[in-house]
Amino acid sequence: MGLRGIGALLGGCLLSACTSYAPQALPTRVNLPASAAAVSVHPAQLPFRQLTTHIYNPADGLDSDEVAMLAVANNPQLRAARDALGLARAQAFSAGLLPDPQLDYGADHPTNYVPGGAYNSYGTVLTYDVNALLLRSSRKQAAEYEAQRVNDDLLWQEWQVVSQARLLFARLLAQDALMQSLQRSRTLLSGRYQASRLALAQGNATADFVGSDLLALQVVDRQYRDLERARLQNRAALNAVLGLAESVELHLVAETSPPALDVAALQANIPQLLQQRPDIRALQAGYQSQEEKFRGAVLAQFPALNVGVTRARDNTGIDSLGFAISLSLPIFNRNRGNIAIAKASRKKLYDEYQERLNSADSEIALALQNLPLLQAQLARTELGSTDLQTLAQRATAAYRAGNLTAPDYVRIRTALLDKQNEAINLRESLEEQRIALTTLLGPDLPERSKP
Repeated sequence: MGLRGIGALLGGCLLSACTSYAPQALPTRVNLPASAAAVSVHPAQLPFRQLTTHIYNPADGLDSDEVAMLAVANNPQLRAARDALGLARAQAFSAGLLPDPQLDYGADHPTNYVPGGAYNSYGTVLTYDVNALLLRSSRKQAAEYEAQRVNDDLLWQEWQVVSQARLLFARLLAQDALMQSLQRSRTLLSGRYQASRLALAQGNATADFVGSDLLALQVVDRQYRDLERARLQNRAALNAVLGLAESVELHLVAETSPPALDVAALQANIPQLLQQRPDIRALQAGYQSQEEKFRGAVLAQFPALNVGVTRARDNTGIDSLGFAISLSLPIFNRNRGNIAIAKASRKKLYDEYQERLNSADSEIALALQNLPLLQAQLARTELGSTDLQTLAQRATAAYRAGNLTAPDYVRIRTALLDKQNEAINLRESLEEQRIALTTLLGPDLPERSKP
């Protein structure tokens, strides 16, 4: 092969490289959507069956499912995670490519006169790394398992984002209900305080009596202001999860209470549900990837082999054709360091997987213990609220008829509002516990049929 042949080969290689480069500038402006309607949501592309069949229509307000759909479609962290998945798939593609051969060429030109003439000499060597070809299978399998791990991690992150959005949705609805209840308390206690001040001015009440009314009003007023700040923070947190501008004011729509979970069926299916969890599957894929890396490290301890063919001509004009073999001698290294690292990494992933199973089981057991406890507490609170509601209705009639003093009437009404607030908090806690279970075991949990 002469210079012309080498040039033709290199030219063909260059022409076959069809990828071109184009610079991409960084953004200079914020691009957060100014409303939920500005985000395109495609239900068929969402990861949960419950969301793929739900209609997304922000014009009539957002329910819990629509908030979850918007979160999956527009969450900034999920966009970055999807980019990481694209990178992992590109790495898996790269790992599956066949290694390229290597071509070496050298030429010499005589610089002094030799009797009888002298020729320009050259030498070409075409070699191929056989070990890279032998290790391709383990390298490709490891990269494919790694891509599967990143994909499962993305799905697990989607679970977390959906749960976070639903949790903030539940808290905001509960806070709205509490603010309405606290406003009723403020109105009631403010009226009582104004009446006691008037009575004090007329000499019909003592300062201690007025002070107790003022203290009760200030306590409720402080609770209302604290709740306003917490609600503002949760609104901002929800907008951040949904990838919306901070100024967006979402209209959240309350839903009917879902059916109670079938705890017995849930406990029976825990092992199967755990194996379907994306983070568990991600750890399994990561462990399999490390298994392939360990296998590749073991294969790489054998001598590295390069084979090739040579074509040469010396300065006397004699052409030659031959072959070349390059073989490493595994005397000192033998890839023992990489084997030890791969083996230790596999042990680490094994222990992490076992720990994740153990911690998941403990978290599920605790959630299942809290669920009936909260349900029982809510039932007792609602029963007490019903009794107080009846008592408050009678107290109102007696107060209007002049048969009940104002302080006693206010105490009964305040007790009713406190009990209603307790029920609101318990419903929120129960909903948060249900959301926690869907995070731990998936969105499709068994429910008890309605009687």
